[in-house]
Amino acid sequence: MSKPILEIKNVSKDFSGVYALKNIDMQIFPGMVTAVIGENGAGKSTLMKIISGVYTTSEGQVLLNGEVVAFKNPKEAAEKGVVIIHQELSLIPHLSITENLFLGQELTNSLGLLDYPRMHKKSRELLGLLKLDVDPKTPVNLLRVGQQQLVEIARALLFDSKVLIMDEPTSAISDSEVELLFSIIRDLTAKGVAILYISHKLKELFEIASRFEVLRDGEKVGTGIMQETDHDKLIGMMVGRELSGSLRDAGVHSGEEVLRVENLSFQHPEKKSDYLVNNVSFTLHKGEVLGIAGLMGAGRTELLEALFGLHPKLISGEVYIENKKVRIKNVGDAINAGLALVPEDRKLQGLILNMDVSKNTSLANLDSVSKYGIINKKKENQLSIEFINKLNTKVPTPRIEVQKLSGGNQQKVVIAKWLATNPKILLLDEPTRGIDVGAKAEIYKLINELAEQGMGIIVVSSELPEILAISDNILVLSESKLTGQFTHSEASEEKLMQAALVEKE
Repeated sequence: MSKPILEIKNVSKDFSGVYALKNIDMQIFPGMVTAVIGENGAGKSTLMKIISGVYTTSEGQVLLNGEVVAFKNPKEAAEKGVVIIHQELSLIPHLSITENLFLGQELTNSLGLLDYPRMHKKSRELLGLLKLDVDPKTPVNLLRVGQQQLVEIARALLFDSKVLIMDEPTSAISDSEVELLFSIIRDLTAKGVAILYISHKLKELFEIASRFEVLRDGEKVGTGIMQETDHDKLIGMMVGRELSGSLRDAGVHSGEEVLRVENLSFQHPEKKSDYLVNNVSFTLHKGEVLGIAGLMGAGRTELLEALFGLHPKLISGEVYIENKKVRIKNVGDAINAGLALVPEDRKLQGLILNMDVSKNTSLANLDSVSKYGIINKKKENQLSIEFINKLNTKVPTPRIEVQKLSGGNQQKVVIAKWLATNPKILLLDEPTRGIDVGAKAEIYKLINELAEQGMGIIVVSSELPEILAISDNILVLSESKLTGQFTHSEASEEKLMQAALVEKE
């Protein structure tokens, strides 16, 4: 084996004292694809951002060709040959393909003006390499998502890459485009390019990767040759942790049926032949906590949004609440039917940050605090105080702006807003994301209390230990389909991960 082109030595990264990476050592070799594997939150993206100049290290060093590097930004990293293709597309929609490819590295002519003919020519060459038959003058917002992903890859190829990081590069492209991508990867490695490849699709890792590195909870837990391991061993390394005791007494919380979903589908808004949720059916009972597990992009959030009336024109299937068929055409219909949704992103979707706690608490239930369209400040304040006490929200006054609260207390305000609507069914999307351990414990306690009072609760979480600890029953989604159903006693991290990694035929 040749000398490593990239070395990570004792790298740690902490955010306000919380470590996302701890003492990572890794060697990346030229001409090889190294798979970086781990669950959501394992530290993969943080490590890639350190390598590519988005973050700096808290401790440790990164060496490129034996020399210590500390890139200040991704552009500086790219100029040294370290390029990252992010999972989230970073193209500017209304600029052309050429303008996106050369953004920040534009070619100019002798007069100092943009040399569009030369840039268009180079763009055509790159698009031809990727077999993307599109005019480089086309605005990228007119391309399909898969084509946009190929433009991202073309932009990376524009640099003389020595180390190319690919973060879930196949998440938005078709099978034929995947084969093309793998062909390009093989060409690049034949030229000595080192590729760091992140994917949850283990099947494709065995096809394209030579080596693997496994991260778990911010620490490196395994490394080796892909041909010398197997699917089950990798999953074991990814999830092999001791679980804390269950927060639920299995099987004693299920009462009468409160929700029944039959053949629910959510059509992809751009790829009409594809689905974000594909023919999913399940039931929820009063007093039951139903966990939904799956990897990023599996359809978990989309399932909750479909139930809550956010995309009515794209939804098909039938929904029954307390054995009565309901038609949910919008969020108002969902609230009136007894549904409440605590969204994944509390700051963007759950709160109005520059408004105070009392105003945020009453937002989804203004009728209860107003008359003739005029809000009764006293009633609004009383409603807010009721939930501050009920949820033990730490605030000096209900009139404080929510942006001044901690993440955990902001989350309690979002939950209070929806509990104020007296729901029968509470949908929680990543309810403990980004909050401290103490606030997590309080939210777990609240979930238990609400279930014991007879509310039906659906919880989406990327943390398998959390799903296992708080759920009576668990559904697993993979690539928009329901691929696993487990009772509390049947479920384990290994079983959930196996179901989450089922791929389309």
